[in-house]
Amino acid sequence: MTERREAGEQASRGAGEDKNTPVLNPADSALALGLLVGATAVLAGVVLAFGGPIAGAAVVLGGLSTILVLRNIELGFFAVIAVVALLPFATLPFDIGLTPTFLDFALGAAIGVWLLGIVTGRQRRLVTAPVALPLILFIIVAVFAFIFGLANGPLTPTLLRKFAELLLSLGFVIIVIDYCRTWLRLERLVKFLLLMGAAAAVIAIGLWLLPDDTANSALNALARLGYPGGWVIRYIEENPELSERAIGTSVDPNSLGGLLLMIGALVGPQIATKQPLFRRGIIWGIAGLVFIALILTFSRGAMLGLAAGLGFVAVARYRRLLPYMALAAVLLLLLPVTQAYIGRFVEGFQGTDLATQMRFGEYKDALRLIARYPIFGVGFAGSPDIDLYTAVASVYFTIAGRMGLFGLSAFLGVIGTVFAYAFRHRHAARADERHDAIWLGLHAALIGALVAGVFDHYLFNMDFHHAVTIFWMMLGMAVAGTRLASVEPDS
Repeated sequence: MTERREAGEQASRGAGEDKNTPVLNPADSALALGLLVGATAVLAGVVLAFGGPIAGAAVVLGGLSTILVLRNIELGFFAVIAVVALLPFATLPFDIGLTPTFLDFALGAAIGVWLLGIVTGRQRRLVTAPVALPLILFIIVAVFAFIFGLANGPLTPTLLRKFAELLLSLGFVIIVIDYCRTWLRLERLVKFLLLMGAAAAVIAIGLWLLPDDTANSALNALARLGYPGGWVIRYIEENPELSERAIGTSVDPNSLGGLLLMIGALVGPQIATKQPLFRRGIIWGIAGLVFIALILTFSRGAMLGLAAGLGFVAVARYRRLLPYMALAAVLLLLLPVTQAYIGRFVEGFQGTDLATQMRFGEYKDALRLIARYPIFGVGFAGSPDIDLYTAVASVYFTIAGRMGLFGLSAFLGVIGTVFAYAFRHRHAARADERHDAIWLGLHAALIGALVAGVFDHYLFNMDFHHAVTIFWMMLGMAVAGTRLASVEPDS
């Protein structure tokens, strides 16, 4: 009891500090600020001379962004969320042997500022949670599998960058937990995540409504930022005779569906709670936009994931969500415009459509790969056998194939720790309805993503760094919510 009360006092002090001073503020020093501005100006001049005006402007904007993040690390978290939702594949307009992405820059800035706070002594206490140990074990196994698997393919700069991105996303969990020391901070991140999810849904719906040629031209304009060019509009089974699939700026409809399902599960408890984060109209607007955009992706795995997440919320706490879920199901079944969507689900359950048959084939090959290399997998460089491949539409088969059953066990250990920690403090989370809705939504988003992961691989695919990042960031936020609930003083 005494330890819990002391922890609650620490959380209260953290809340007070959050209102008055930023966690890290080295840019307040005139010397540090001057050096940073000077270095940015010199670098921008050099890049302008050799890389052109666009590259020079990018360096200037990057320097200004760095100054802002140094003044308030929370802006770094906001930048990560915004890039994931709006420009997940955008790259900086210059090449340094490899081409950094906007997400690399945002994630690196947030992590760099956090590390700077520790090195300079401005941050003297590290807040952790039980998930830290299994997460570190999972990272160690990933590194070992990467090194072991280099015998199966060349170590290219692109492979090294993508693996480093994966490690950054995994390690970001610890930084998120440490930063979210107060409910105020966690609330702000959740609010921004909901708004950016709604913005991503608006873009996806808008592009889907445009004529195909117009939408394709709009997306091709992003080629200057490293996006693929040519014909990028996606269709069911890649057949233009079938329905178009919404992709927004996420390139892949299933990847967009993964983001939307997590946002949909996160907003679910906000509909039912008496203390939502936004006004009711805004909450319903976010929920409606996300649901419509998710339908337009035709991602069956994402829709099943959303149903699982919202089902968890309804069973665990808010039974009044069940009528809304039933109404949505009835509308999907009866409305003429959704019949093609329902038909896709029926075909999937029957295993008669091409996409499902391809998945079954991938699962069979994945089991053969795991049977040959069961302990540490084949690594991340490629398959050692010409008759097998590593691409498979399942998070769990992907991890087992690349990191072996040892890696899959480590991953399940991380997930098991998160939910065991949550279960242990479930009663504490109910003490405050506003906080409880946030806590429940974050865990519902994880459940939804894990269910969708049975049918898709983007949550552990190095080609979808943004999807990996947002999943692990939300995992960190969920753990932070449990920790905050567990340290609140007894009322």
